[in-house]
Amino acid sequence: MRQKEEITLLLEENARLREENSKLLVQVNDLSKQVKDLSGQVERLRDQLAKDSHNSHLPPSAQRFRRQPKSLRKKSGKKPGGQPGHRGNTLMQVACPDTVIVHEVQTCVQCKLDLTQVPPLSVQRRQVLDLPIKGVVVVEHQAEEKCCPACHALTAAPFPQEVKARVQYSAALGAIGVYLVQQQVLPYERACELMLDLLGVSMSSGELAALVQRAAKELEPVEAEICGALAKGPVLHQDETGCWVNKQHAYVHVSCCQTLTHYGGSSHRGKKALEEIGLLKNFTGTCVHDSWLSYFRYSHCKHGLCNVHLLRDLTFLGEEKNQVWAALMADLLLEMKQAVLQLQEVGQTQMREEEVADWRTRYRDLLKQGYQAHQDQPLPAKPPPKPREKVRRGRNSPKKSQAPNRQTKVAQSPSLNLLDRLTKYEEAVLAFLSDFRVPFSNNQAERDLRMSHPCNKRFPAAFALGLGCRPFVASEAISPVCVNRACRYSRLWSRPCLVILCFQPSPPLDWPLARFSIASSPFF
Repeated sequence: MRQKEEITLLLEENARLREENSKLLVQVNDLSKQVKDLSGQVERLRDQLAKDSHNSHLPPSAQRFRRQPKSLRKKSGKKPGGQPGHRGNTLMQVACPDTVIVHEVQTCVQCKLDLTQVPPLSVQRRQVLDLPIKGVVVVEHQAEEKCCPACHALTAAPFPQEVKARVQYSAALGAIGVYLVQQQVLPYERACELMLDLLGVSMSSGELAALVQRAAKELEPVEAEICGALAKGPVLHQDETGCWVNKQHAYVHVSCCQTLTHYGGSSHRGKKALEEIGLLKNFTGTCVHDSWLSYFRYSHCKHGLCNVHLLRDLTFLGEEKNQVWAALMADLLLEMKQAVLQLQEVGQTQMREEEVADWRTRYRDLLKQGYQAHQDQPLPAKPPPKPREKVRRGRNSPKKSQAPNRQTKVAQSPSLNLLDRLTKYEEAVLAFLSDFRVPFSNNQAERDLRMSHPCNKRFPAAFALGLGCRPFVASEAISPVCVNRACRYSRLWSRPCLVILCFQPSPPLDWPLARFSIASSPFF
């Protein structure tokens, strides 16, 4: 009897232990899953803290509390300051000054003899560049009316075509006002204050906005010419950035080459915005960008990637993840760039096919090395596919916790994603090897895009209309002025497409607008 009782007790205890063991296994599995999720979060946070402007796409303004980032540029070995052969710019005296003030010698400094009638032996010249005392000149136009003594008809002389109101601003004043708000990115009220303080011109923000609108309307034909010239060019740089317009998020799209720049404003970033702008529809050259997927949808043109973006990603993987292949790939891309620069210096326009093939072989060998490094770290197994179930939509739809589980895609590591991108877009990455017109980076678009967010984006969608040794002519339609002293928003958009044309000191095209100047502006 005791033996049976002991067996019963042992069986009960065994069952209890099994039940406790199963509960512990469930807890261990839950804790293991939680540890795995937390480890992934810690890894992602470490990666975010390790990124800065030299190994990622973060701008310097978004730097975290970190050490000073290292630049991707190598030391040139040159001394600071002007280099040999640098052409300086020094103030020079003019031969015919506007005003001459003669300081005469009245008496001798020693014996006090009168020297007013003594001719000078020499004259020392010093010139001062100054502004005129009166900044504004009022020009009155008077049109006569005469009565004919024969037929007694009244005949009035016509006013010039540009003189339409009783009192109006001249073309020069209008050009200065538009230049201040468009090129120098001043708020409308501050631009009016500056003109009042320096020139003595009283102009309201509404009048200044009307001048900008009039200039934009007159420049609309230029936009079509710029778009046509960019579409026919061999290389087109493209980029985009976000900004806030009237408390709504928008995007600025830039399309440019070395001499022409076109800005487009849209509430979209992808293909819809590119279709609205319409530059890539008829473009058949090489489009250089930062691998945004919407650009690759235009398959009728060639593509070139910004290798500086790739260098940042490779630098991060090499320094923070100890990926050897990434560091070697970064060095290889820089070697390719240096080889192209050396060939360009001796006047060559393309690289021999044998050299290009050698570079491609080294490139693919490093890609294989990268994939082999990932074979030791297999991806986690994907969950089995589950049948899709209908999910009710509406007010009575189940909550997220009650909704049926959907199949989730296991994310790859950033290193493997970069390998796939370098493999898939090899032709775009190495486009600068076979065609020297294609640059190594997309810095041209990024430099031009900096006009869209000056002063830490305090002025959204800043576009230029100015003059000087490198004039900027912008076509921009603006809704009624919105002056916000706190945020200093300079204006709002009302057109989906904006345009900017920049000329080098020698205009590339013989357009009449190349001779546009403040003194002879036809737009006001």
